[in-house]
Amino acid sequence: MLIVDAQVHIWGADTPERPWPDSGKGRAHKPNPVSKDDMLREMDGAGVARAVIVPPSWEGDRNDLALEAARLHPDRFAVMGRPPLDPGQVDGLARWRKQPGMLGIRVTTAGPGARGLFTEPAGDWLWAAAEQHGVPAMISVPGLLPEVDRIAERHPGLRLVIDHLALARHGKDDAAFAELPELVKLARRPNVAAKASALPRYSSEAYPYRRLHPFLRQVFEAFGPRRLFWGTDLTGIPCTYAEAITLFTEELPWLRGADLDWVMGRALCDWLGWQLPDA
Repeated sequence: MLIVDAQVHIWGADTPERPWPDSGKGRAHKPNPVSKDDMLREMDGAGVARAVIVPPSWEGDRNDLALEAARLHPDRFAVMGRPPLDPGQVDGLARWRKQPGMLGIRVTTAGPGARGLFTEPAGDWLWAAAEQHGVPAMISVPGLLPEVDRIAERHPGLRLVIDHLALARHGKDDAAFAELPELVKLARRPNVAAKASALPRYSSEAYPYRRLHPFLRQVFEAFGPRRLFWGTDLTGIPCTYAEAITLFTEELPWLRGADLDWVMGRALCDWLGWQLPDA
């Protein structure tokens, strides 16, 4: 089985030579930086073949460490990078995927004006350009699924991935899944997929987080195995890498065979255009 993690973070220290923005200070998942080599050791120990690096928001709008990791280890890492959010830089999306290792963009609601990309007509320039240039987007959008539905309808050629199943940021168990009906409704859009990442963070239980299982099954039945992607957000979850894997590979009796293979990595690579090793 090809295991591909749909989301990991690596980052460097906050230094005068490479400063973080004030908004990022104190927000890192861990007190010390996590390097590409640290992540490779974790992946090797858990049997994870590949991972998509999502540059963390606390470092600001930079993709340098992620792209360096993908350049040095193209068989292990690829990047969903932080795009320029200035309409005057829209031409950068035409060349976005020409950066070695860059597969697409990741957009959150953090930062000045970021929420307006989802809620305001003036923000449509980003989605139109991404669609035009074949750039898929991972989006962190709790509370904004109706807006995502409108974006997906307006831009049917734009591939969208809903991060962390759009779970409520500080919710646990049922409260975290308050928007599940809206997420399930989004599955009718063939250009929308769901990333089942960071899930242990949204449970009040210990592994194997049984209260999460029925919710996961609903998402799987809505999106199917080719539009549901396993991931961890490893540095921000309260379990081991091995447990994050076996939560899917051993604890969900309804997820087996070819369906499991798709969810654990093949579907993500297909959706983002990351060539499979045997292709």
